[in-house]
Amino acid sequence: QVQLVESGGGLVQTGGSLRLSCAASGNIFAITFNDVHWYLQSPGKQRELVATITRVGSIRYAEHVKGRFTISKDNAKNTVYLQMNSLKPEDTGVYYCNLNGGNIWGQGTQVTVSS
Repeated sequence: QVQLVESGGGLVQTGGSLRLSCAASGNIFAITFNDVHWYLQSPGKQRELVATITRVGSIRYAEHVKGRFTISKDNAKNTVYLQMNSLKPEDTGVYYCNLNGGNIWGQGTQVTVSS
């Protein structure tokens, strides 16, 4: 059974940066052979898709993070990253990674951007 663990969240000021990590375990090829998504759960809002990296390396972003966020992966480390720059208060929430849009989720990591 694949498990995902997010890390790297924290409290930053507007304009700051954070790098989130999503580490997979239970299958050494979990990242290599699957699509991985980052979602944001903001207070009072539905969970929304922020970024995707497919198993072949294709990348997609939500419009509001384009040019600020960068998703990448290291297959050897079985880890996906989300580099977040120029952070805004509206980026605040819990970030989750997900495998293939299915029911494998991490526990989430909290990001708080102060104004």
